[in-house]
Amino acid sequence: MAGHIQDRWHKTEIGPDGKPRRVKTERYGTGSRYRARYIGPDGTEKSKAFPDRQKRQAELWLANIEADMSRGQYVDPKAAKVTFRQYAERWLESQTTDHNTRSSVDAQIRRHAIPYLGIRPLDSFQPSHIREWLRELEKAVPASSYRRVIFGNVSSIFMAAMEDRLRTTNPCRSRSVTPPGRAPGRVRPWTAERVEAVRAALPARYRAMVDAAGGCGLRQGEVFGLPVDEIRSDTGWLHVGLQIKDIGGRLVFAPPKRGKVRDVPLPERVAGIFEAHLAAFPPETVTLPWLTPDGPPVTKRLLFSREQGGAVRRSDFNTYAWKPALVIAGVIPPPEKWGRFQASREDGMHALRHFYASMLLDSGESVKALSGYLGHTDPGFTLRVYTHLMPSSDGRTRRAVDALYDALGWAAAPQPHGPQTAQEGQKP
Repeated sequence: MAGHIQDRWHKTEIGPDGKPRRVKTERYGTGSRYRARYIGPDGTEKSKAFPDRQKRQAELWLANIEADMSRGQYVDPKAAKVTFRQYAERWLESQTTDHNTRSSVDAQIRRHAIPYLGIRPLDSFQPSHIREWLRELEKAVPASSYRRVIFGNVSSIFMAAMEDRLRTTNPCRSRSVTPPGRAPGRVRPWTAERVEAVRAALPARYRAMVDAAGGCGLRQGEVFGLPVDEIRSDTGWLHVGLQIKDIGGRLVFAPPKRGKVRDVPLPERVAGIFEAHLAAFPPETVTLPWLTPDGPPVTKRLLFSREQGGAVRRSDFNTYAWKPALVIAGVIPPPEKWGRFQASREDGMHALRHFYASMLLDSGESVKALSGYLGHTDPGFTLRVYTHLMPSSDGRTRRAVDALYDALGWAAAPQPHGPQTAQEGQKP
């Protein structure tokens, strides 16, 4: 057995005759009589009290503990009383992702999970509690894709609790729990006409940003942080090794997303546009901290800058340049007086990367090459996002067979078919 049962109402002592005898303790008749004790996997003693006449229950409890240990399903009974709030806050503090990701996850958990799940002990959660929470979450968060992200983070917390031996199961993984659905629809790339309309509507000093994103596949932060010495017109390549991020209102230089430093082809036309841009708007020397607001200073000569000097800030650019350009181009309606611009995530600057991807796939570029140019970690991800934009195999088959028939002169007059043919075939 994993431990032993202590009778706290009796003890054994040596009598006057030198023989052991059982006598009552000072606790006799008060409090819980039995204490089940065992040594846990962490090497510390654990125990649980049972009242008088429940020695059998104490023995069964110890037997279950021993069975759980042997199966690797042991959960510390006291540690499992930790509430979801307490464990989630410790989990958030231990995250090692970048600052922006941590801030986003922290906001999701504190705003949409802790208020509903926080006071419940971790070991008490059942799938029904998760289903009830998801119903409340649907009322607070209309976007299914965002609910799915929140649900995934909560599931990660329960997975961590399992690894810390605070639970044996993840209630979010129950068959009776249906995760929020994925975002409906597919990526719909902008047309060249829309790209040109938005480009023309932007302030002149920002128009070449469209070419950096739509002609080279750069992300918005990578466009903002593009140094002029990384534009290698002589070799036809553009090095992407930097981006500008906003961390708590402070701009910093950082590596590209997931550290995917890369080189992308620099088309001659785009290189020429960059040269014309530099002639009209000389590069700005900008010094920002590296990675964190208190990081070491790094100085770069940036291709794009604000009119009043300094690096471009995403929030300002989106509000005062990008959204007004979308209105002028007819992509979104104008805001009401003193109102805000319409939210349109699919029409953010990221739409230019989709445009870039659609151009390359339409021209026959491989998914592997495109994945590298976009800075994706896995070509499989690129394929899942853009597979519907690839030229279909059935279309290529039709064109190949038609071309062969044309070359051999096999084109023939169409044969009659249908009910008339069937009737004629029945004539004697």
